Amino acid sequence: MSNRKRGLQKVAAIASVSLVAGCGVFSGGDPDSQGPIVVGTTSAPSTLDPAASWDGSWELFRNIYQTLLAYPSGATTPQPDAAEKCRFTDSSNRTYRCKLRSGVKFSDGDALNAQAVKYSIDRIRDIDAPSGPAGLLGSLDRVQVLGDDEVVFHLNKADATFPFVLATPAMSIVDPNEYPAKELRKDNKIDGSGPYRLESYTEGKQAVLVRNDRYDGFADRKNNAVTIRYFQDSATMVKALRAGRIDMTYRGLAADDIIALQGHDSADLQLVDGAGIDISYLVFNPKDPWARNPAVRKAVAQVVDRAAIAHKVYKDTVDPLYSMVPAGLTGHTTGFFDDYGNPDVSKARKILTRAGITQRVPLTFWYTTDRYGSETAKEFQELKTQLEDSGLFTITLMSRPWKTYVVGYQKGEYPVFGRGWFPDFPDADNFIAPFVGQNNALGTPYRTKEITDKLLPESREESDRGRVVKQFEEAQQILVDDARLLPLWQGRQYVAASDDVSGGEKALDPSTIMMMWELHRKTSW
Repeated sequence: MSNRKRGLQKVAAIASVSLVAGCGVFSGGDPDSQGPIVVGTTSAPSTLDPAASWDGSWELFRNIYQTLLAYPSGATTPQPDAAEKCRFTDSSNRTYRCKLRSGVKFSDGDALNAQAVKYSIDRIRDIDAPSGPAGLLGSLDRVQVLGDDEVVFHLNKADATFPFVLATPAMSIVDPNEYPAKELRKDNKIDGSGPYRLESYTEGKQAVLVRNDRYDGFADRKNNAVTIRYFQDSATMVKALRAGRIDMTYRGLAADDIIALQGHDSADLQLVDGAGIDISYLVFNPKDPWARNPAVRKAVAQVVDRAAIAHKVYKDTVDPLYSMVPAGLTGHTTGFFDDYGNPDVSKARKILTRAGITQRVPLTFWYTTDRYGSETAKEFQELKTQLEDSGLFTITLMSRPWKTYVVGYQKGEYPVFGRGWFPDFPDADNFIAPFVGQNNALGTPYRTKEITDKLLPESREESDRGRVVKQFEEAQQILVDDARLLPLWQGRQYVAASDDVSGGEKALDPSTIMMMWELHRKTSW
């Protein structure tokens, strides 16, 4: 099967591929018998305050904070967690009401009540941090409290996706006694009500999580403690796994390391191969005199060879992507393949010539050095090679670490830049809405009234997401026609672990965030 054909297939359900035919073991035993489970990742938090995070910091938040709704293992739609029940109370999807569990407390003993929920949501909007998640609350008008245990969310327009928003770690409930109302918390501490509490944190190094004895929610904890260690690259992380210094890797395995872990020399390790809906894409900045030109963008789209990137750079551990909505989600299309077909330099040259462009087009491509995996630099070098070999472009590559990279694209400094997207929630809406509009997640305004004023509002009136395929297909075609966003590939999730640790296959929620409470050690007969 060719790379392209496989890239156009539906993503398979999550499957566990074990590299060792383990026998004589079973799950259970004393969770503390061999100390905390140690998990490695290359995705360190950028902040510990939910009001400042619309990024991979959510991976830590999910395990320490609590949200009204979340995803129990195996669920694909949000279920009550800090809440006892939630529902729309009107037929127009504009009033959403939640009743909280009785007696829920933060880890320090303070009450988690309706006032704390309102405080947490209002705080996100009041602070409106540049890298924060206030953009997810665009449909929220106001939050109303009814007594100590009921919260009503009044929306300014129909929004059937609002329960999904409440289930994101962005909407983590914080303790009003510990988090300032108008500014971010700055002491590198967390006070939450989730399955774990944060015992200690060293920025960029590790987070030590221990059981929160006051937790009241759906998580059935299979362990009492987890330590998360942060690595700069995949090779160092895998070396630690092989040496027994960590028990499991999470996000950030490089393609070469995945291939090696599939080999015979890894008989004492296991690899979980899970379906993923994270994507990689390019953003063209309309402030740049070249990138703002539709002919330039379309010529780039005509030259880029996604299958080559997937094969040469990622060793087929990712799939080529031809739409901003990944395969496996309702409404996915293959618009870029349908319109552009195979990479074709001759067609690209005609696009530029018709626009009066006969010189090599100079473009600067930016990428981050420490966010999306060890292959990012190789990916951008491959893009540079493809575009320059066409004879149509001169590409300059620039890079920065994530924390300064974010500041740069929010200021509109980059002509073309790479981004990855790990979804807020598993719905096509979340692969379109965050990238369009005046104040989007990319810092580059993208005015498209047909999407923002018509197609998205129509889709949000319908709770049955299978009935909004037409709107999402039309929205994706607009994105293809504009070529402001260029999808490159869709990822899969790989979790490597020592053969005495179980639960990796159940630990990823629909947004591929790891639920650490599912991990546990095996016990011999």
